[in-house]
Amino acid sequence: MSTLEGRILVTGGAGFIGSALVWALNQRGHRDIVLTDFLEPEKKWGGIVPVSAHREEKRRNLGPLKFAEYFEADDFRARLRAQPAAIGRFSCIFHLGACSSTTETNADYLNDNNVAYTRELAAWALAQKSRFIYASSAATYGDGTAGMDDRDENLARLHPLNLYGQSKQDFDALAQREGWLGKIVGLKYFNVFGPNEDHKGDMRSLVNKAYQQIQAAGRVQLFKSHRPDFKDGEQQRDFLYVKDAVEMTLHFATTAKEAGGLFNLGSGEANTWLTLTRAIFAALGRQPQIDFIPMPEVLRGKYQYFTQADIAKLRATGYKREMTPLAEAVRDYVQAYLVPGKKLGA
Repeated sequence: MSTLEGRILVTGGAGFIGSALVWALNQRGHRDIVLTDFLEPEKKWGGIVPVSAHREEKRRNLGPLKFAEYFEADDFRARLRAQPAAIGRFSCIFHLGACSSTTETNADYLNDNNVAYTRELAAWALAQKSRFIYASSAATYGDGTAGMDDRDENLARLHPLNLYGQSKQDFDALAQREGWLGKIVGLKYFNVFGPNEDHKGDMRSLVNKAYQQIQAAGRVQLFKSHRPDFKDGEQQRDFLYVKDAVEMTLHFATTAKEAGGLFNLGSGEANTWLTLTRAIFAALGRQPQIDFIPMPEVLRGKYQYFTQADIAKLRATGYKREMTPLAEAVRDYVQAYLVPGKKLGA
């Protein structure tokens, strides 16, 4: 198992993929890790509000993990702007902190948080010769009509369906214009699911949502299809277990240290929502009980009916591990984490 040397920075370290990455680093014996995220009470006019359930859940993600130091994300960004030398050097920077809500409508917030801040971090990383690996997204592919391969040369062909996807596309294009893409790595995560995602609310995976629905009512609700070429429940996505996602992410910091550019991170397979849902019921030893409900109007024009990662470029960098089969991944998530209410590392 390849390892890293020196200090490591993980932004979004209390989030879903971020905390899973810290867990994987701990598994490799790493403790000299600095994390940033938003965990403190939010500041409002006239004072502060109590810590939200969202932030409390993220704090629980960090409970079992080992790391050297934690900074609130805003404080870290202010230090980076004022005294970058005082922060010290990192051998590798994993920038996983971002607004990941596909329904976010504040374009200015997305531009500042997902584009401007990423640019600041990337420029700083390159200046101090740190390995810079950041989260892009499969949302940049939009409805998929322009393909879902991760070649870098013609990013303008892609048309995301929501502002979140556009913000990720905007930084990818910025990095290309700056001549950075050959020196940094952007990871286009597909539909990642697994432990430590409880804080994500409506952005949680179907596995997490369906488990809660089964516990409450014994049934699962899926969106009807609003396209004639897809039957209800047969919309397809590339589902990737978070444990596989972090192995792929670490590959670019250990084995593929010289690789640069954009890379798809997915299973390479498209599975239907029905296949996924049946696997959840099977993991619980129950017969499937599924209801189809209308998709909200606000989502219909922005819904991806088919995603499948072309991972040939990832494989070409020497990544040889096989993906966890979907049914096995779902069983591990449900039985080892959701049923006992455990976090990674607990």
